[in-house]
Amino acid sequence: MKIALMNEFSQASKNPSVLTELTAVATAQNHSVFNVGMDDDNDHRLTYIHLGIMASLLLNSKAVDFVVSGCGTGQGALMSLNAHPGVSCGYCIDPADAFLFAQINNGNALALPFAKGFGWGAELNIRYIFEKAFTGVKGQGYPPERKASQVANAGILSEVKSALTKDYLTGLKALDVELVKTAVGGKRFQACFFEHCQDAEIAEFVHSLI
Repeated sequence: MKIALMNEFSQASKNPSVLTELTAVATAQNHSVFNVGMDDDNDHRLTYIHLGIMASLLLNSKAVDFVVSGCGTGQGALMSLNAHPGVSCGYCIDPADAFLFAQINNGNALALPFAKGFGWGAELNIRYIFEKAFTGVKGQGYPPERKASQVANAGILSEVKSALTKDYLTGLKALDVELVKTAVGGKRFQACFFEHCQDAEIAEFVHSLI
């Protein structure tokens, strides 16, 4: 599985420590990690709004399979990612959240608070979150005897979102072009996207912006 890590400007200083914990867990499970968020060396400013655009491009083009996002509270990233078609993002404060989201909702993104509650032992909490998010088979239900209804409801919710949103590229092209240009402007994002993108039409659109 390919996992992208992203965060906005206010939490740039947290990026290296979160990346360390995510990489440790992912490597042990033979997953690949792509750091497309901000750190102290970035030359462009991302907000949680940009994170939604970035996540949607990576997931809808199948450049990555999962996105770990975050902002100060995690709430902005959650709302921004879930605004886009093809993205199912859960809010995660502790390892139980990660486990239950993986088993019940079986989405493709997480939003974490990288400031609120990020104190003593934060690196341990983050590592355990990633272990629960990426260990074992997802979508098994919890408790197990409720798997059938949970899988059905997750599928229905996905269909509801698809019905209520525009065609992906049509919606993306309706956004402020400067907003999208900033979202795709990072070198690490571009490297991940263009190397692994599986949708020629989406790739052509991003090419037109840079």
